[in-house]
Amino acid sequence: MSQTDTTPAANSAAPTGKSSDSSKSNNSGESNKKSKRRLRLIIAASLVLIALIAYGVYWFLFLRHFESTDDAYVAGNVVQVTPQVVGTVLAIHADDTELVQAGAVLIQLNPADAKVALANATAQLAQAVREVRTLYANNGTLAAAIAVRSNDVERARADLARRQDLISTGAVSKEDLEHARSTLQGASAALETARQQLISNQVLADHTAISQQPSVLHAGGVVQSAYLALARTTLPAPITGYVAKRSVQVGQRVSSGMPLLSVVPLDSLWVDANFKEVQIARMRIGQPVIMHSDLYGADITFHGKVAGLSAGTGSAFALLPSQNASGNWIKIVQRIPVRITLDPAELAVHPLRLGVSMQVEADIARSEGNSLTTKQPARTTAAYQTAVFDDAGVKADALIARIIVDNSGDSNPAACAKPASSAAR
Repeated sequence: MSQTDTTPAANSAAPTGKSSDSSKSNNSGESNKKSKRRLRLIIAASLVLIALIAYGVYWFLFLRHFESTDDAYVAGNVVQVTPQVVGTVLAIHADDTELVQAGAVLIQLNPADAKVALANATAQLAQAVREVRTLYANNGTLAAAIAVRSNDVERARADLARRQDLISTGAVSKEDLEHARSTLQGASAALETARQQLISNQVLADHTAISQQPSVLHAGGVVQSAYLALARTTLPAPITGYVAKRSVQVGQRVSSGMPLLSVVPLDSLWVDANFKEVQIARMRIGQPVIMHSDLYGADITFHGKVAGLSAGTGSAFALLPSQNASGNWIKIVQRIPVRITLDPAELAVHPLRLGVSMQVEADIARSEGNSLTTKQPARTTAAYQTAVFDDAGVKADALIARIIVDNSGDSNPAACAKPASSAAR
């Protein structure tokens, strides 16, 4: 019985020892897991902290010197072609998307009425020149008339003297003597009239060139106006660029100032970047800018410089500006347009289009410049100009000079400019 009783007790004691060993091993395993998890957390936190510190250093050294926005678009000049005279469209020499050179004919209006007006004006100018020539010729005629009247006075004076000598002898009656006196008075009056006529004619023609006569100048102005009206029936391209927004049609009756089409020069574009008002505190003129276009993607980089900042926000110049003093008000961050120039060489290789979206990043590290253009030197030349219309005025002046020469009776232009007194002499 004793053996039988001791065996179960011994058997029951063995499992208790095994369970205590297994619990110890489990506790040690859990502690190892916790320590490993704690180590991982420490490492992760350290990495995050290091990354934050690295980012902070990077931001302090680099990122804080850049301001970027994707609210930027390509802008440029859209030159409208408008007629200066009323007319009917006969021909259109360019269409949308075509490249035209400055001075190339774009639209031709009906020139019939302008040609008739020019013909009438040239005839009036020729008549005015011939009338001035008549004034010059009258100087000589009136001078000859004065000489004749002078001879008449001398003859009448001599005749009166002879009759006065014979009146005492009775050979001449008093009636004849009075008649001689009347004849002398009439001859003297005729001489004075001739002299006044010469003076009056000299006032109109003396010391004045044919081309400077008031009547000739007036007629020349009419010719110039008519010639310009004829020249304006041909509409040239004011600048070199691409045709866009054509609305004119053949046969259409157009009026002065009516937009017919536009010419866009793609070699002189810029970017209007709308930065938030909190981004432009350190932005200055001349700061470098890096840009990427959605048209070419991030592989193509455009370089430019800040050209100027707008005088107001976009909402200030809107068609319907906001009225913040009325009703409920909600603060909205405003944006200020900043003009950025583009490198012409890069534009030539990768041309852009108006309205294309751009990603802009301005380097504001150097802020010693000025945000306004007040310190820039005053402009001494035109910002934009065209010379395609100058030729019409030069040709009009040449036509007027030729008409004056052809009708002045002398093929030498210098002779047409000599004073009338020289011509009379």
